Amino acid sequence: MISIDPKSISVPELHGHLLGAIGPRPIAFASTVDEKGNHNLAPFSFFNVFSANPPILIFSPARSGRNNTTKDTYENAKKVPECVINVVTYDMVHQMSLTSSPYASNVDEFVKAGFIPVPSETVKPMRVKESPVQFECKIIEVKELGKEGGAGNLIICEVTRIHVREDLMVNGKIDQTRIDLVARMGANWYCRANGSALFEVAKPLTTVGIGFDNLPPDIRKSKVLSGNDLGQLANVEALPNETDVNDYKLIELSEIFIKFEDDAAQLERELHQLAKQLLAENKVEEAWLTLLSFNN
Repeated sequence: MISIDPKSISVPELHGHLLGAIGPRPIAFASTVDEKGNHNLAPFSFFNVFSANPPILIFSPARSGRNNTTKDTYENAKKVPECVINVVTYDMVHQMSLTSSPYASNVDEFVKAGFIPVPSETVKPMRVKESPVQFECKIIEVKELGKEGGAGNLIICEVTRIHVREDLMVNGKIDQTRIDLVARMGANWYCRANGSALFEVAKPLTTVGIGFDNLPPDIRKSKVLSGNDLGQLANVEALPNETDVNDYKLIELSEIFIKFEDDAAQLERELHQLAKQLLAENKVEEAWLTLLSFNN
């Protein structure tokens, strides 16, 4: 490991390390307005949701690390404490990127980037029609983290209205396979949350997994299974019973046991390889039945 003291390197270098390692980061495509009614639209990847009750979103238009200038979004937020945070999808990512250009404060990025402005219901800033989810917000606090270049300015927003494109909703929820979100990585890189990039991990919100310490020693010390594989196995509440293991062994694993009946070490490796494949397919129960069959 390379050990780095943040104070020993330049702000741009530190900024690069932070953005290169912490990601993918969701994008707050923030619409604001100044006291003269000029509209501004800009993306920020220092952003997330922090509360559901009340619904709080926070994003940070940081000071420039090059010349210590501040963003129009930050200035507008202090003058007119309202905004709209529009989510960014793959179909609009290049238009969104164009709004990052350092246009003058009186230039309307809706026009420059070709976005269609839609009036909001509870705030003055416009919504982006092309965005499939839009959050109207009142700004409840602007917290400055410093005065030097690179310092963040936290804009803390309370959501007052949510607009969701109807085709995204399935059984009352936003379908993650339909929304096609993008996120920021380091440098010029983005990430698309679509297709094979999406995967599910069951949350142990009400269940209590057995944990690594209760894995059988031969499985915990496997030379085939990774720590991530063991994590899947350790997330079950109980191991399969002996009857189920024996039934699975006779029906599904008989060929492997016959093939390697004279080579116990190779048999164990084959079973662990098969279990690893099953875990990759999220077939945790079958993986457990395979692994436990070795000693049955």
